[in-house]
Order: sequence, then structure tokens, then C-alpha cells
Amino acid sequence: MFNDTELILPPEWEDDERMNFLFSDFKENRDVNTTDWDSKMDFWTALIIKICRNRGTVCINLQELNKIFRRKEIVPLGLGTVIQSMARLGKIQRESEFAANVDSGWLSWGVGVLLVKPLKWTFSALLGSSQITSEESFVVNELVKEKAAELLGVYRNSSLSNRSLLSFQEVRTMSSQVCVDESTLCLALLQMQREKQVTVLLHEDEKIVKFSQTGQGCVSPVCDVDIGIYQLQRSEKLLEERVEKFSQEADRCKEEARVLLREGKKSQALRCLKSRKKVEKKADNLYRQIENIKGILDRIANSQTDKLVIQAYQSGVAALRLSLKDTSVERAESLVDQIQELCDTQDEVNQMLAGGTLSSGDGDTDDLEEELKSLLADSVLDEASALPEVPTHSLLPDWDALPLLSSLPSVPQNNFNITAGAGWLSFSS
Repeated sequence: MFNDTELILPPEWEDDERMNFLFSDFKENRDVNTTDWDSKMDFWTALIIKICRNRGTVCINLQELNKIFRRKEIVPLGLGTVIQSMARLGKIQRESEFAANVDSGWLSWGVGVLLVKPLKWTFSALLGSSQITSEESFVVNELVKEKAAELLGVYRNSSLSNRSLLSFQEVRTMSSQVCVDESTLCLALLQMQREKQVTVLLHEDEKIVKFSQTGQGCVSPVCDVDIGIYQLQRSEKLLEERVEKFSQEADRCKEEARVLLREGKKSQALRCLKSRKKVEKKADNLYRQIENIKGILDRIANSQTDKLVIQAYQSGVAALRLSLKDTSVERAESLVDQIQELCDTQDEVNQMLAGGTLSSGDGDTDDLEEELKSLLADSVLDEASALPEVPTHSLLPDWDALPLLSSLPSVPQNNFNITAGAGWLSFSS
């Protein structure tokens, strides 16, 4: 179950004083020193779960724990008390009790076919004894739940996720990186059965596991259609293996014919080619059978899709019928007529109110018009009174009265005679 070379122990493992305390037995009465008791119990409980998780296992037993935790040829004296405490707190369970908690359908298959050989059930466990034997295995509940979830994730991310039914051998191969041994796989499947994520069937002495599909809350029971699909898929796989075998044989015959032809053995080479033709013909026949099986599987898949569509239609029709239960064409017409009548009444009321307002305000409107004209006339008069008076005298200036103008000489009355010389002008009057 465990590999000693991969064991990762805590730092205090090298502290002799600390480990002497942890390796000592528990006091018969916890109340004597609850702090020491709880400290020791918490240490061993956490270490056991941690080591199981690191190793990928979900089971413990006293014999293997003593072997793992042997230090300087000394084994811990209180591991039996630790196991009893973990069982009392519900952290671990006997394998027999773990399987008994699953429904009878699984139990009859699991105990008779799956669990007896890979799981180690002691006679005292089957009899329900409360004593813990060194070889009795216990399931760590926390770890088996983690392993079940991990196994389901591996299935849904694998190439086999399009198949709901798998053989136990296929599941074993698929989970080889998750479950370290068959016992761990069996316990993970039991936990998944408890969570209704798988169901199991023994068909023609073959163990078959059905997984829940994505989007399903729980797995559906195995039905005849599932068995039929599984058998077709199994036949397809077997035929593909035979086709591959025939293909390899045909290649071998062709290579032998080439070698014989180089050696000059033409007749023998011809026989090899004839054998190759026969093998290829057999492979072609098998390939046609594979195509027929694939066609049947496609039809089944399409029929299942059609069934889902029909079920959706039926649900939709039922919902629509329920929503239209109290609805009829006559009632709809009556409601429309009532609405139209109310709208007409409202229009009439609005028109009446609008007409009454206009007729009652004719006199007031005339008075307001007269008042507005009066205000406009007053406004014009006010603006006119604010302007300056119109002047009665000439607005031209009196040039003689201006001193600057009176000091200027008189304007000459004769013309100026202007002659031009070389480089100068001559003025004469």
C-alpha cells in the first residue's frame, strides 16, 4: 500500500525528545492531561491522512502504519488508539461497513465479484467485532471522496467519455494514473455508486460500469438499449483489432514476396501475393461489417436525439396548454371590444373637455386683446417722450465766428503760371 522510499516526514521527526513523547502510548484517561493527549492525537491523525494523500491511497491498517512509522527500530505505541479515535469521529470506516452502506444492488455485485479478492476483509470485520486487528483495513472517508471525484473527472476528460458503459478492464486502464491499485479503484467506484455517479452490472461474467453523463444529476439504470450499444461497440473494437491484424499480415506477405522476387523465386513470390490478396479481401469484408456497425450506432444516437427532441416538444406543448387553460378566442375578442369601447369613451370625454374650455373663454379673450393694444400704445408714447426736441435753427456752423478761420488769408483770384526749367521750377504770377 505504501512506499517507504517516498515517505515525507515532518521536521520534528529528527527531534528525539519530541518523538519520544509522540511515540509513547496514550494515557488511559484523556482528562489527566488533555493538552498532551490532543496534541499527540492531532499529530498522528494529520500525518496519516497526509501520507495517504501523497501516496494516492485511501486505506490504512495498523500493520502497515507500524511499518511506515518505525523509527530507530521503535514503533509508535498509540496508533491503535489513533485509529479508534478516527473511527469514532467518522474520519475512517471499516471496508466492510463502507461497502454495506451502498445499496443492495451494488453490494450483491461488489461483495461477490469485485471486493472480496482485491480488498482485505478480516474475519473479525465481517463478524462486526469492535476490536482492531493489525491487518484490518480502514477507508479514509475524506480521501475516498477526493478519489471518486478525480476518477469521474478523468472519465469525462478521456476519449471514452462518449461511451456510457465501459468494461472494468477499460476503467482500470483509464484510471491507472489515478488509482494506484485495484483496491483503490474498487473503493472509488463504491463511493461513486453511493453518490449515484456510477452503476455496475455483471453481464456474461464481465463487469460493466456505467458512468453518469455531463449535465446529469445522477446515473440512469442500465437498460437493454445500453447493453445493446455496449455489445455493438465491443464488436466494433474486436473487428477493428482483426482488421489491423490482417493489415499487418498483408504487409508481411508483400515484403516476403519482394524478398523472394529478389532471390529469383518467382513462383513463391507469386504465392505470397495471392495470400496477400486473400488477406486483404478478408480485411475488406471486416471493414464493411465495421461500417455497418457504425451505421447502426449512428442511427441509435440519432434516435436518442430525436427522443430528446420529442420529449422537449411534449413538455413545451404541456406548458403551453397550461398557460392557455383559461384563454379562448371569444374571450380575447370580448376584451378587445371592451378596450375599444373604453378608448372611444375616453376620446369623447377629451373632446368635450377641450370644447368647453374654448367656448367659456371667448369673452375673456376679447378683453385680453383690448388690454394688449392699450399696452402697446402706452409703450409707443413712452418711447417718444424719451427722445430730444426737434431743433428749429440751422445745424450748419457759423464759419465767420470761428477765430481760426478768420486769421487765414483770402483765397487768391488769379491763376498760377508754372514753367519748368532744367532741374528747377519757376513760378510767376
